[in-house]
Amino acid sequence: MNQPTPAIVAQDAVRRLPRAALWLFCVAYVLPGFLGRGPWKREDITALGYMLELARGTADWWHPTLAGRVPEVDALFPYWLGAWAIHMAPAWLTADWAARLPFMVMLIMTLIATWYGVYYLARSPLAQPVAFAFGGEAQPTDYARAIADGGLLAFIACLGLAQLAHETTPALAQLCFVALLFYATASLPYRHVTPGLAAVAGLLGLTLSGAPSMALALGLGCAAIYLLEPQAASDRRPRQKLRAAGLLGITLLCALLASALDLWQWRIHLPGADWAEWQSLGRLFLWFSWPAWPLAIWTLWRWRHQLLGARLSSRHLWLPLWFVLVAVVATLTTSSAQRSLLLSLPMMAALAAFALPTLGRSVGALIDWFTLIFFSGCALIIWVVWISMQTGVPAQPAANVARLAPGFVHSFSVLPFLIAVAASLTWAWLVKWRAGRHRAALWKSVVLPAGGAALCWLLLMTLWLPLLDFARSYLPLVQQAAIVLPANPRCVSTLGLSRSQTAAFAFHSQIPLKPSETGANCPWLIADGEDPRTTAGFVPGKPWLLRATIRHPADRNEKVYIFERQAP
Repeated sequence: MNQPTPAIVAQDAVRRLPRAALWLFCVAYVLPGFLGRGPWKREDITALGYMLELARGTADWWHPTLAGRVPEVDALFPYWLGAWAIHMAPAWLTADWAARLPFMVMLIMTLIATWYGVYYLARSPLAQPVAFAFGGEAQPTDYARAIADGGLLAFIACLGLAQLAHETTPALAQLCFVALLFYATASLPYRHVTPGLAAVAGLLGLTLSGAPSMALALGLGCAAIYLLEPQAASDRRPRQKLRAAGLLGITLLCALLASALDLWQWRIHLPGADWAEWQSLGRLFLWFSWPAWPLAIWTLWRWRHQLLGARLSSRHLWLPLWFVLVAVVATLTTSSAQRSLLLSLPMMAALAAFALPTLGRSVGALIDWFTLIFFSGCALIIWVVWISMQTGVPAQPAANVARLAPGFVHSFSVLPFLIAVAASLTWAWLVKWRAGRHRAALWKSVVLPAGGAALCWLLLMTLWLPLLDFARSYLPLVQQAAIVLPANPRCVSTLGLSRSQTAAFAFHSQIPLKPSETGANCPWLIADGEDPRTTAGFVPGKPWLLRATIRHPADRNEKVYIFERQAP
C-alpha cells in the first residue's frame, strides 16, 4: 500500500535554523559582487550605459537608447530604476555604485520571496508528512519552516546564481519579479492583500522588464492550476477561485500593456542540428542549476503518485513545476540561454526542498562528502593562486596569471584578506558543526552546498577581485585609448562598436562619442577591430590614418582601431 505522502518526518527533524544565522548568511552572499567592483562586460556595462543615458536626459524614457541604439532586451523598468538611483544619488557616490543599490534590494527580495513561497507550498495539505499512529510527527508550521529553510539554502547553492544575480541587468529584475509571482501564487490560499500586491508587482514587473511572454505564460498557467484544483484541496478558502480569476485578469491587463508599449518582440532562436550546440546546452543544464536539479528530479520521482493523481490537486508540485517548465522552454528557444534558465532557480530550489524529507542517510552522506571535497578544493585553489600572486610561491600559478592577464599588477589589501580568512574559518566551523550537531535536521543536506557556494563566491570577490576587475572590465582598454587620443577631443566618431564597448567609453572616459552613421565630422575615429567594415588603416570613403591598434590585455580577440582624419 502506498503512503499518502512520501514524507515521513518526526518533530525532532524540523528544528529551526537560527534566524540570525540565516540572515547573516544571506547578507554575506548578497554584498560580495555588488560592492567594491567596477562594471563588467558585457551585459553589466551595457545596462549601465542605458541608465546613464536616461539619467543625463539624452534618451527617451519610453524608448531607451545608447548612442542611438535600442536595447537587445526590450526592458523599461530596470533601466528606469538604475537611472532614478543615479539621478538621486549624492555627488560622492559613483554612478555604477548608485545603480547597484536597487538591484541589491531586488536580490534580497528574491531571497525573501523564495523562502515564503516554499513555506506556503509546504503548508499545503498534500505536502504534509505522514501522521504517526501515536503522534510525534512534525507539526505543520515547523515542517513548513524547515522545508523553506532547505529551499532557500538550495537556491543559494545553485552555481549559476552567483554572477548573474549580482549584475545590474534586466535578468536580475526578471528573477526578482518571477520570485514575487511565485510567492503570490503559493500564498494565495492563505493571505488576502499581500499575494495580490505581489502578483501585480510580479506580472507588471516581468512585462516591463523584457519578459511579457513569460508573464503571460506564467499567469495563465498558475490561474489554470488554481481554477482546476479540486474543491476538497482548496484549504477551506471559498474565495480561492475568485482570486485565481483575479490573477487571470491581471495577466490579461499586463498583456494589453505590453501591446500598448510595443513590448512584444519575436526573438525565438531554436537550437539547430549542430551537436556542439546541444552539448553546450547540456553542460549549461548540468552545472548552472547544480545541486538543485538532481534533488528536483528526485522529488518528482518520490512524489509521482501525487503529481499524477486526479486533476491538479498537488499545488506544491505543480506550481513550481510549471515555472520551471516555462523557463526551460525559454532557455531552449532564446539566444540568452543562461539568463532564461536563471528564472527557474527559485522554483527548482522549491522542488529540491521537497526531496529533503525523502532522502536516506546514505544519500545525505554522499551529498555532504561530495560538497566538502568539491568546495574545499575550489577554495584551496583560490587561496593558492592568491598566495602565488603575492609571494611567487608556488611559481606556476603566478606565471599563468601573468600570461593570461599581461599588465596586471597585484597588490595586498588588508580588509579583503581578513574577510577571506574569516570566511574560510567559518567554512571549517560549518563542516565541524554539520558533522557534530543537528544531524536530524531536515535541511542538513543543503547546508554544506549553500555554505560552499557562498564561500567560493566570497573568496573570488575578495582575493581575486582586482584580477577579475582587470580581466572582465573595459577599463584597461579605455585607458589605452585615452593615451592615444588628445586630452580634450572635440568629438570622436565610432564605427562598429558594440553596445558594451560604447557604454564603456561613455562611462570610463569623458570622450564625446558620435556614431559615424550620424554624419559627424570628427577628427578621430574609434572602430571595432572585428567589424567587417574595418580593415587595418582603411575605412571606405574616408581619408583616415591608423594611429593605434589596441587590444584588451586579458582578451586578445577584442581590439579597437583608432584613426585620425587627414587634412585634404
